[in-house]
Amino acid sequence: MTRGPTWFNVTSLVVGFSFLYLPIVLLVIYSFNDSRLVTVWGGFSTRWYASLLENDQLLDAAWVTLRVAFTSACIATVLGTLAALVLVRSGRFVGRSLFSGMIFAPLVMPEVILGLSLLLLFVSMDQARGFWTVMLAHTTFAMCYVAVVVQSRLVGFDKSMEEAAEDLGCPPVKTFFLITLPIILPGVIAGWMLAFTLSLDDLVIASFTTGPGATTLPMKIYSQVRLGVTPEINAVCTLLVGLVTIGVIAASIVTKRQQVQRERDERAAFGADS
Repeated sequence: MTRGPTWFNVTSLVVGFSFLYLPIVLLVIYSFNDSRLVTVWGGFSTRWYASLLENDQLLDAAWVTLRVAFTSACIATVLGTLAALVLVRSGRFVGRSLFSGMIFAPLVMPEVILGLSLLLLFVSMDQARGFWTVMLAHTTFAMCYVAVVVQSRLVGFDKSMEEAAEDLGCPPVKTFFLITLPIILPGVIAGWMLAFTLSLDDLVIASFTTGPGATTLPMKIYSQVRLGVTPEINAVCTLLVGLVTIGVIAASIVTKRQQVQRERDERAAFGADS
């Protein structure tokens, strides 16, 4: 007999989700506040979004953040996918434990230590800090998360289709791009989105590795919040929430369509064989 949810479970879910999402909802609501005081409702208005378009400092910081997030997410997805393939497909090899430890270490390492280590590395290399150092730093820690996500997708991967393609004379590289990659693509997309979001949200590591002309949006918001929250900050945060939400919905739709199409192709293939 299946039991329904108890009042304790329902209450726990409501309290938990309220704790997570109610502050975001309030932030979005007060971004349309006509009053300059962020805690006093003065009526509905979009004046702060119009004012945001005139704030060159916030716009420049947002543009830097998007460039860093997109570039680092793409590079981290490629490197993380390759690392996951090595961990899953290569079996045991000399240095596997060291390689695995180096991949997963940034997941548990405090961001302060990671940021300071990267700062010392760039200083020792006499590398001018700016956009590229922030991008490399974000790629370093985001790659680890991508490797974990893609590895979980590869663990339950059915190799029979790969073996069938290779038996028919398909080269290994072509097999990867035509067979393996489309199947693990949902995991790759999820890893890219996770890397993009982590880069978009990072403050600590960027603070250590940034330089002139590479101020990210979290750094800019943090520097302004210390002087007081303004409605413009609520507006720019609302735009970021909307951007991430649209990205998640779009990725979910694309992944679902690919899964449905793959199931149709498999049924068509089995029907043709029978």
